[in-house]
Amino acid sequence: MLKSDLIRRMEEKAQLSSRDADKFVNLLFDSLTSALLREERIEIRGFGSFTTRHYGAYKGRNPRDGSSIKIGAKRLPHFKAGRDLTERVNNK
Repeated sequence: MLKSDLIRRMEEKAQLSSRDADKFVNLLFDSLTSALLREERIEIRGFGSFTTRHYGAYKGRNPRDGSSIKIGAKRLPHFKAGRDLTERVNNK
């Protein structure tokens, strides 16, 4: 599903104008992103939770020539599906 599909479904299901649905979806994503930047945990009951995971620096290999390269530390978003979502997907 694309972002535009999500906006279209919001228009249909919530009977919103295209502009309002677009604002809502963008506000939701902006809020989630801001919370992850502040390293807050986001939990949506029945859906899942988003967290930020920290990965330390490590030594990797360049696949072209096999030389060692240093990979810097990074933070990545992580999603864990909730029990209700998992059950819905598996039981269809």
